[in-house]
Amino acid sequence: MPPGVRLMQKVSSTRAFARIAPHVIPAMDRAVHRLTRGKVMLSARMLPGVILTAQGARSGLPRTTPLACMPEPSGGGGEGGGGGEGGGRECRRWIVTGSNFGRTGHPAWTANLMTHPDARISWRGRDIEVRARLLGGAEREAVWLAVLKFWPPYATYQARVEREIRLFRLEERRSR
Repeated sequence: MPPGVRLMQKVSSTRAFARIAPHVIPAMDRAVHRLTRGKVMLSARMLPGVILTAQGARSGLPRTTPLACMPEPSGGGGEGGGGGEGGGRECRRWIVTGSNFGRTGHPAWTANLMTHPDARISWRGRDIEVRARLLGGAEREAVWLAVLKFWPPYATYQARVEREIRLFRLEERRSR
């Protein structure tokens, strides 16, 4: 585990972080991502991340959101990709968590994916077309356990809210 990760996990579990982070972290990630032509996201120093572009559920306009993700190895099951490296294999699937930093209400990007599951991500400087699928039932439970191992603060976020945090699997769409 990189230095500072445990401290960041503790800080990110606080209510103060939940109030401030949604206003600061995405703006920083968008700016740095744009300046580095998609190669760097500051928040990815702690967790792997993607820039999601999905069609707005109501507006139909493209909406761009930086998100932490849990990469899954190609063809893998519910376990994370070994610190975001895809288990040494090329990553073609990612889990994104609609935690909203433990705040009430689902984040808007989750409604966008539910209405328009075809989207695009920027992952390590590559633009990748993906299809999103909301996870439910036993599959969601298995992935939730993997997500909690990957980033334990999600348990704190879930404990703060009455809603079930939405989990999505983003899977690369193959060109035909």
